Amino acid sequence: MKKTLVAYFSASGTTAKAAKVLAKAAGADLYEIKPAVPYTRADLNWMDSNSRSSIEMKNKASRPALADTDARIADYDVIFLGFPIWWYVAPTIVNTFLEHYDFSGKTIILFATSGGSGLGKSASGLQSSAPGAKMVDGRMLNGRMSESDLKAWVDGLHL
Repeated sequence: MKKTLVAYFSASGTTAKAAKVLAKAAGADLYEIKPAVPYTRADLNWMDSNSRSSIEMKNKASRPALADTDARIADYDVIFLGFPIWWYVAPTIVNTFLEHYDFSGKTIILFATSGGSGLGKSASGLQSSAPGAKMVDGRMLNGRMSESDLKAWVDGLHL
């Protein structure tokens, strides 16, 4: 059996809830990607073009700092990587996370939460940050996902 990790970034708690259910369903370890400077409600106001998240997402080179860098990526074969969708893609802190570690030979399966959009171009936007990894679009985990539904999905991936 391949060793599995669920790594996730959650700004408001929604993605964290999905990640915890997924980790349990997959029998995976759990790791939270935390920004060095936590996001405030004002930072996340996408309607304010001067909010922190708006500024970061306008700049494709933006790489918000991580609070810690102690994920033991080398220990895992498969990483489920979760995040909220911001501006139809992954938040740039996910790129920071991917660029900090060596994901060569790993399979990264994306999952996301969103109030209204899908995964969009998340995989293509993240692939260059994890050279040598197999990046796979997973699925949206919006609403209430049961552990049994997620286990069936994970089992269907034939990891």
